[in-house]
Amino acid sequence: MNLPRQQKMEEACAATLRALTGDGELHYSGHLLHRGERPLRTYAPHLRVETEAESLPALRARADGMALRLMHSDAALHRANCPPDPVERLVFELLEQLRVETLAPETMPGLAANLHRRFAAWSRRFHESGVTESSIGILFHTVAQVCWSRLNGLPVPEDSEDLIEATRAGLAPALGPALAGMRRWRHDQARFAPHALDVARRVGAMVRAEQEDTAGEQAAEQNPRALALLLDFDQEEVHAMPLAAGGESKAPGESGHGYRAYSTRYDVELSAATLVRKALLREYRERLDAFIARQGINVPRLARLFGAILAKPLRDDWLFGEEDGRIDGRRLAQLVSSPAESRVFKRERAKPAADAAVTLLIDCSGSMTGVIEPVAALADILVRSLDMVGVDTELLGFTTGAWNGGRPHREWLAQGRPPWPGRLNETCHLVFKDATRNWRRSRGDIAALFKADLFREGIDGEAVDWACDRLLAQDAGRRILIVISDGCPMDSATALANDTFYLDRHLREIVARREREGAIEIIGLSVGVDLSPFYRRTVSADFSRGLDNTVFFELARLIGYR
Repeated sequence: MNLPRQQKMEEACAATLRALTGDGELHYSGHLLHRGERPLRTYAPHLRVETEAESLPALRARADGMALRLMHSDAALHRANCPPDPVERLVFELLEQLRVETLAPETMPGLAANLHRRFAAWSRRFHESGVTESSIGILFHTVAQVCWSRLNGLPVPEDSEDLIEATRAGLAPALGPALAGMRRWRHDQARFAPHALDVARRVGAMVRAEQEDTAGEQAAEQNPRALALLLDFDQEEVHAMPLAAGGESKAPGESGHGYRAYSTRYDVELSAATLVRKALLREYRERLDAFIARQGINVPRLARLFGAILAKPLRDDWLFGEEDGRIDGRRLAQLVSSPAESRVFKRERAKPAADAAVTLLIDCSGSMTGVIEPVAALADILVRSLDMVGVDTELLGFTTGAWNGGRPHREWLAQGRPPWPGRLNETCHLVFKDATRNWRRSRGDIAALFKADLFREGIDGEAVDWACDRLLAQDAGRRILIVISDGCPMDSATALANDTFYLDRHLREIVARREREGAIEIIGLSVGVDLSPFYRRTVSADFSRGLDNTVFFELARLIGYR
């Protein structure tokens, strides 16, 4: 699925979820629904989204289904009753989801219609995939159709009726009492659960009996891959780009304290241009200008686009001689002398003016050197276009003073390697352009991005915190931080001495805290990976074919969507 298009739809679905549930912490990250930082998965098979062709109705139905699940299902009670057997759990998950979907408010017929269409579409696709050609597949399909029909008080979908007739006849004696109980107690989860468990266990027993009767190659046919995937409760959603690898750190809990730096004595903040000879800086600028010229980007057009998004009306004067508005006292004599004169009013004149500050923070880790030309061009064009409409901008970068740990690491080794030392490298924060200088005066300094030996390792969390502090010092109505990165934080020494995900956790904590505070909007611009595990709002850039308008348009759309 096209990632930016899916993000747009997910943002709309998340807004619907928040409106239905009243839970302001719901959002999509990594294509999974989250409450705050915790993912909320759904294992009901008909709510899984798999193909682009069904994405729009499927995403909306999934949002409606998840809203009802959050509103009407006690997660702790569900977990307590959920059977461990994969087949039984799949059936139990399906039945609980079907139960809550029957509780759609009568005042929202569209919500119920979305879910009914989704179930019918999933049923057709399930049959067309060939799963129903196996005895286990047709059993699961029949159970799903019969339970949906009984819970909703509606007939089985017409295109499934002939297919399941023989299997349904065989199931009726075994499942009849449980189906009646589910229908009776669908408004009460605690009383519904025993009947749903009865159905799940009976289906599980039938599947196990079928598998025992089948051996060798026939066994694989009885449990086709399409059905086996439904039983994989730990599977991840399919992503258009690989997710940035990440995980949970044990260090803060086991060490008894949170994130820390072993030593900050060697941390520096530098003007990047001072690290490059002036002659070399001019060569870099010529190289950057030549690359930008080859891309054919219309900078004035981008400036108008960002200006329209970030501007707000600013009163700067009055319009006189108007036919409506406020009475202009200086024209009252004219009204007496010419009673028919109507142009005796004045109105405020307003012009759009940008009231925003934008900071670009570039990951200057070693892996970024391979894409530095398009990244530098992207940053230069963004700064230039925003500067044209009066937006204050900063261009910052972050790296480390050494590879594999610097002087703090050597100190730690000399002191006997005490456990859980925290960050063991020296941070180097770079300023390529500050907010007090415009693009024209800074254009040479921006080209320092081409100096390859600046790129080492990345301590992302501290850099984001530093960039946010600089943004807060600016007087602006909106403050936006755009982090341009190609992966997770990484410092080898820190990872080895603490654990692999120590820096990952800190980055997530910093981003979450800054977003909760609400003073700064943070956007992750992904280069070759999906950064949604770290940033709630992300844009992806594919530089394999150079730089085009797409990434700018997607960034503008995300900035405009608040």
